[in-house]
Amino acid sequence: MKTAVPRYYHLDVEVSPEGVGRVRRILAAHLRFWDLETLVEPVCHSAELLLHAIDEHASDKNTSVEMWWNGQHLIAAIAENDRELRPDRELRPCLTRIAALSDGWGCCTTDTGSTVIWFTQRAPVDESVPLVPTAPSPTLREVLQVPCEVRVVALAGPQGDAPADAPDTAAAAAAAATADRPASQVPTVSSTCDAAR
Repeated sequence: MKTAVPRYYHLDVEVSPEGVGRVRRILAAHLRFWDLETLVEPVCHSAELLLHAIDEHASDKNTSVEMWWNGQHLIAAIAENDRELRPDRELRPCLTRIAALSDGWGCCTTDTGSTVIWFTQRAPVDESVPLVPTAPSPTLREVLQVPCEVRVVALAGPQGDAPADAPDTAAAAAAAATADRPASQVPTVSSTCDAAR
């Protein structure tokens, strides 16, 4: 639940006893893909209850399953096409359980005669968006105490790289100062930083 990008999924399915489990797995996979792991169980269980009830009571097994995610709420809807099915009668026990599992639910009829049963699940408060950005962690420069003086051996580059007004003897003097000294006594940046720790 890291993003408020709207999400939508639609699935047309012919309900059957073995198909209900397949629909549950498909919905669970989409919820996990949307980073909604905490909503998998309540949403899939409610959808499974509805599909089992439609399979048991409806003569037309063709249904549509839809899910919408807006960053804070997930809305799931199942449309059944049996004009003879009365949700307030045949589906009453199922709807009672869905009402107990969901944050909200409802039922409506479309212009084509389909009955749509929907329910909502709210995202947990600590996972809903917008997310508050965390403060950046301190950088290495802020944590380590850098010594005031660091002796670095100056290396002369190609002659064309030297500034026109820089004397040619500067690089020679730096090289002469370190030439007669053993390599172990020439300080480097890494050894100085290690000593600073």
